Amino acid sequence: MLTIHRRYTYPLAMEQARTGEQSPPSGGGAMSKAATAKDRVDSALRRLESMLDERLQAEAGRADDLAKRLDRLERQHDELKKVALEVEGRLERAMEYIRSLLAADQK
Repeated sequence: MLTIHRRYTYPLAMEQARTGEQSPPSGGGAMSKAATAKDRVDSALRRLESMLDERLQAEAGRADDLAKRLDRLERQHDELKKVALEVEGRLERAMEYIRSLLAADQK
């Protein structure tokens, strides 16, 4: 009678108890599914960390540019406030002068 060798989808009870660090009992040197999955996860994490580092560098440069722009705009704002106060003072004086002329005409 011939026996058929079946390949099981799930590991046998003894294999389930092993950790991913141990080599399989067959000694074939093949990685276990858990070790392969762990390697894939580690590789994905390395890629994500690399992408994150690149993104952080790009955002840091952008943040520096925005900080410089904000500083320049704040200086411009201060200058414009000074000009606005000066114009306001001139207008007040001009209006006072016109009022005094109108008052002199009415006399």
